[in-house]
Amino acid sequence: MESAGVTTALASLPPVRGSLKAGASLAPLVWFKAGGAAQWLFEPKDAEDLSDFLAHLDPAIPVMALGLGSNLIVRDGGVPGVVVRLGKPFAKVEQADATTLRCGGGASGILVSSTARDAGIAGMEFLRSIPGTVGGFVRMNGGAYGRETCDILVECDVILRSGDRVTLPLDALGYTYRHSSLPEGAVVVSALFRGVPGEPAEIQTEMDRIAAAREESQPLRSKTGGSTFKNPEGHKAWALVDEAGCRGLQLGGAQVSQKHTNFLLNLGDASSADIEALGEEVRRRVKAKSGIELEWEIQRVGVKR
Repeated sequence: MESAGVTTALASLPPVRGSLKAGASLAPLVWFKAGGAAQWLFEPKDAEDLSDFLAHLDPAIPVMALGLGSNLIVRDGGVPGVVVRLGKPFAKVEQADATTLRCGGGASGILVSSTARDAGIAGMEFLRSIPGTVGGFVRMNGGAYGRETCDILVECDVILRSGDRVTLPLDALGYTYRHSSLPEGAVVVSALFRGVPGEPAEIQTEMDRIAAAREESQPLRSKTGGSTFKNPEGHKAWALVDEAGCRGLQLGGAQVSQKHTNFLLNLGDASSADIEALGEEVRRRVKAKSGIELEWEIQRVGVKR
């Protein structure tokens, strides 16, 4: 049963048609399986539900979108404000024309790439290897195996913090490596991706090649957050981490992967503080060894305990 304080807090928020929970634990929703709670977790019923909610939400309350939680450290003190999680209503992928897919912001990379394959659309195979959702790809210019989101994006539909729904073309997103200029608090509800004509069998072969390469090189069956650091110009982050002697380095319940040194692992009982502190120690050692300052690729959100 909700406490009186929680009930009062929820009553002060705009009404919703989806699910709105106070004090919802985020650890089960992120790949690291660590971290605190969301002050409020909102799973909208549809785009209109999200738009109406944001339009009437106190502008001082921060808003953060959450996808599959693969590229994320949620700090142990939790996330203030509203965390928006796009569920099944936003996970559809539909063919718009011969080479274009309309993809919901909550759709996974695997669903997008397999739908593209079935439609004979090549060029989206790389999404098979990124553990995330369309919204995350668009925000972070997600990429792998020589391709990036900016190579396939035509436009995206975004609900701004104000509740306004706008369509942003590719050139409005200011894409650079693993970065966009998407406004703070904006939520990507759909995107239009364009590929090129291809043969489904050849597309499947490329998807299989990518999946096998990923399986061989990355610790996929561990509690991890994906690539931890951006590749500096002219360098591979994993090689710099390895050269600094960090392979297998452990701090509390967190460890640098033995298999791929640009991955951090939760060995079972790591706090988010352990994971983040290990990442900072790796950055310190790499700077001391090579003079290069590694930048976090994993997003770190919330309050340190």
